[in-house]
Amino acid sequence: MSDINKLIKRIADFRDARDWKQFHNPKDCAISLSLEASEVLEHFQWKSSEEIKEYVESNKGEISEELADVLYWVLLMSNDLDVDIADAFEKKMKKNEDKYPIEKAKGRHAKYTEL
Repeated sequence: MSDINKLIKRIADFRDARDWKQFHNPKDCAISLSLEASEVLEHFQWKSSEEIKEYVESNKGEISEELADVLYWVLLMSNDLDVDIADAFEKKMKKNEDKYPIEKAKGRHAKYTEL
């Protein structure tokens, strides 16, 4: 079993032991994912680049927890929607590699349509 599949099983077991699947329709899971991603953003809002560097050093634990919450919802949704997330990730990375070839994109932040 892959590491991703172990995480998914752990998440599903956690949820199912609490009989929460009844509340986890795709809409509400997507909302939860968005809310958790927003909590990641909160850590960086209104901070300069210098402040962020210092903040991350002293708040890495809290940021890590928020990132874990985002991962939780991504993996739970992939499980519930029967998406092979590892395969979807590989396919998406291939698309990104095609859209952003190194020779055009290296060191640039332009959108692929502007390369």
